[in-house]
Amino acid sequence: MKAPAKSSGSSSPAASILEASTGEGERLALFDRLAEHDHEQVSFAYESSCGYRGIIAIHSTGLGPALGGTRFWNYGTDEEALVDCLRLARGMTYKAAVAGLNLGGGKSVILGDNRTTRREALFRAHGRHVESLKGRYITAEDVGTSTSDMEYIKAETNHVTGLIGKSGDPSPVTAYGVYRGMKACAAYRYGSDRLAGKTVALQGCGSVGYHLAQLLHTEGAKIVCTDIEPQRVKRVVDECGATAVAPSDIYGVPADVFAPCALGAVINDDTIRRLEVEIVAGGANNQLAEDRHGDLLEARHITYAPDYVINGGGLINVNAELHDWSPERARNKAGEIYDTILRVFEIARDEGIPSYRAADRLAEQRIATIAQVRRNYV
Repeated sequence: MKAPAKSSGSSSPAASILEASTGEGERLALFDRLAEHDHEQVSFAYESSCGYRGIIAIHSTGLGPALGGTRFWNYGTDEEALVDCLRLARGMTYKAAVAGLNLGGGKSVILGDNRTTRREALFRAHGRHVESLKGRYITAEDVGTSTSDMEYIKAETNHVTGLIGKSGDPSPVTAYGVYRGMKACAAYRYGSDRLAGKTVALQGCGSVGYHLAQLLHTEGAKIVCTDIEPQRVKRVVDECGATAVAPSDIYGVPADVFAPCALGAVINDDTIRRLEVEIVAGGANNQLAEDRHGDLLEARHITYAPDYVINGGGLINVNAELHDWSPERARNKAGEIYDTILRVFEIARDEGIPSYRAADRLAEQRIATIAQVRRNYV
């Protein structure tokens, strides 16, 4: 747990969870959250000069430095932000493991309105926060942030990727991985990976959703889409011949595939009973509100592509920048998600467990194997 000294200056002192809490019961609850999934470290930082409030969570560095994007979001409470950060960091550990990358898992969140135009001071403060971890955590863009924001972070630390002129926007590679994973789901469910003629209910027409829609349209899939931003919907309707529905109606659309590509926790008690699909395969993180919702999908015989497996293309894209891969190599690596999804389904079938547990099993096997190798050669 990081707990550096407090500072009265303009630098961004990180506060430990103890400093951020107000009572013994709250302290214990926060530490319990870390212990629940064996997170290594959480760092809080505040800088009054620009209103920066940031959290960085490192879940694991067992396979390498923790890599995960910076999410800029207007959370309802500080605890909500912390829980989201912890869940996302853990997901990054498993995402890197199943993708075969030598990276650990981390995530950071900035609390606030991501529509602000006063970004330089804010993201430079975040860069100093990242730098304070001395390479244990590497950041990149995520929801609410952009490649331009990463350039501001770069002014304060070298532990950032997804920069302009390098790997850049990871959305096209993420979308390609989701597309390949969706085809693997079709192969498993229908015996053919052809998506032509299939109907996909697309939730979220942002960067990933838009590129996914283009790939699906090219293959001949039918798209029903929604987003909270009307202009995003219009672009997919105009360019991909999609049919638009209201955000609340997407769950009840009769379709072959539901593709959640917005925020998480969209598979929950309310939405599961409304789904009229055979496959759930999309780019959003933390799609299951709780693990038990993966069990409920299984009970309804809905094929579920675990989110951190199918959306690993973004991580692959920024890893490519770290190791100077060509764009073609990054795209080809993302294409391997097809085989990884089928391997997850194979484990699920052989062991009689839901696919989300099978994905965890696959990730944990690689983490344990590499840890054993490291012990043998220390």
